[in-house]
Amino acid sequence: MVKLHIKRGEESQFLYETTVASTLDQVLKEVAAIYNGRLKIMRICYEMEEMAKHGTTLPPNMMGLTDEQIEDLKLVDEWGQKCEPSGGSYFNKDPIGRRNGKAPNEKMAEVITKTISEARKSISKDQVARDVVMTETMIKDALDQLRGATMIVYPMNLPPHEPIRLEFEDNEDLTGTQASKEVIEASEVALWFSGKEMVRGKKLSDYLGRNEKTKIVAKIQKRGQGAPGREPVFSEEERKQMMAHAYRKQEEWKKLNADDEDAYMDSGWADPQALKRQFHGMQNIKFGPR
Repeated sequence: MVKLHIKRGEESQFLYETTVASTLDQVLKEVAAIYNGRLKIMRICYEMEEMAKHGTTLPPNMMGLTDEQIEDLKLVDEWGQKCEPSGGSYFNKDPIGRRNGKAPNEKMAEVITKTISEARKSISKDQVARDVVMTETMIKDALDQLRGATMIVYPMNLPPHEPIRLEFEDNEDLTGTQASKEVIEASEVALWFSGKEMVRGKKLSDYLGRNEKTKIVAKIQKRGQGAPGREPVFSEEERKQMMAHAYRKQEEWKKLNADDEDAYMDSGWADPQALKRQFHGMQNIKFGPR
């Protein structure tokens, strides 16, 4: 199986494994699903952290309003009353007025935070260093774990406007957010290898040959954005080693130069045999370059 180390810019994303016989259309589809799936999990984990601290989100018409404004407008969070967490809640006001403040109790909050930690670990970029290959199944399992934890804490389900529920139902609206700039639709995904875009309709073998033990770095980005920056000739670790080696050599030269101050013993006037060699006409004989 050939391995692709997928990067976005200079940042590692995940390892993807396939065969050289795979078509680029298939590879791009799977890579896009994993890449976007990881982003979805990270968004859900962030929202679940907030939910564990401040409860479910307020309806859009109440979001960001002060308590006085809500009272004056006689607005009521009906979904917040229906969607109570298991075991009850305690009030923890959301400082930005986005959530209703009905936080789950400590036990239920622990269920959420523990599941978040496991999900993040399963899709972490550290998996690249561990040589763990990312798959669509791993993405699905992480989403199922997060969904399961949500249902344990909120058995009556979440409000229909809750971002977490919308993410699970694939109805999220990322328009105008930073997250929208990170997502790459499957139809817009491009992979670059060795300064060339891997063109749809071809096979991996057209770029990598037929060696199934190949491992390459491929960069993901949107089509039409041009070639990404090339990989540096030396890795950061190799660069550090080279700098350390150069520093050691520099210190050695400094030490040798300091030692030259005691090199007067090599001078002709300090040689006790100089007079004898002069009488024999051998004073200017050299046996090698100095």
